[in-house]
Order: sequence, then structure tokens, then C-alpha cells
Amino acid sequence: MKFLVRERVFDIGDDYWVTDEEDRKVFLVDGKALRVRTTFELKDTEGNVLAVIRKKLFKVRDQMRVEREGGASATVRKRLVNPVRDKLTVEVEGAPDWEVVGDFLGKEYVISDDHGTVAHVSRKWFRVRDTYAVDVNTHRHDVGGDPALVIGVAVAVDALTDGDGDD
Repeated sequence: MKFLVRERVFDIGDDYWVTDEEDRKVFLVDGKALRVRTTFELKDTEGNVLAVIRKKLFKVRDQMRVEREGGASATVRKRLVNPVRDKLTVEVEGAPDWEVVGDFLGKEYVISDDHGTVAHVSRKWFRVRDTYAVDVNTHRHDVGGDPALVIGVAVAVDALTDGDGDD
């Protein structure tokens, strides 16, 4: 299932909708402007918080935590310098770790684990400005098929790799 996510073009405090392929609103990404650290809430269309995505402070490597309400949570970590390819690791509670590999600034990357592809992120699928698609493998019967967790990880990847130089 493909979801459309607006890039984090502006600063924290901006809210934006994640839509499905038929342009129906599915999730709201609510940027929290008055927080000391980068924080987003992923909400459903009724305003219920499904996940809180926040940058962890005072860590050697940048990382963001996706705290899932009623589901598995995950921590997205930048790897130490790797000159060959962009790569992040995602520690998922109660499941094998995920690996995120590809071109983060170009929004062309794959999230996978030992069982295969969790999601494919691509700017090429949709020609909407400042938007990329997250194709979640919803046929999986584990946490990899949880769209809210996967969208939360994609938002965390976007926040960690936005290229603003504040690493």
C-alpha cells in the first residue's frame, strides 16, 4: 500500500497529512514547535496519537525514537561514517532489526529486515512537489506490515537525514 508523505521542507511546528493512493487523509504528522528536541506526533484522522517520534538527546550518534501506542516501538540510528552508501539501522522491539539503505536526500531508499522488504520509499512514483511515497508491504504479518510504525520510521529517517548540517 502506497502512502504520500510531504517532505519536511519547513521547520518543526508544521503539520502535514499523509494520504493514500486515492488522496484520502490517513495520518497527520504533527510537528511540535515548542519542544526542546525534535518531536512529531503521528495521529489518525480522528486525532488519536498513534506514535510519538522524537530525537534522543545526548547520544554519540543521532537517533530518533518512534514510540508506538499499542504496538512495537523502534529506534532509528545513524551509522558511523560509511563512505560506500547511506545506511541507518532500526532497532524494532520484539522483532529483527531493520536496515535502511539508499539515497536519503533523494528519497530513494529501502527498509528491510531478514524476512525481506518492509517498505520502499521513492520520490519518483509521484510527481507532486516536495512529496515522496512510502510503499508499505502490508502483506507481512509482523510489525513490518504496520503502516503507522513504518510511516513513523520514514518521518524519523527524514528528520535525521534532512541535510541541514546540524548533526
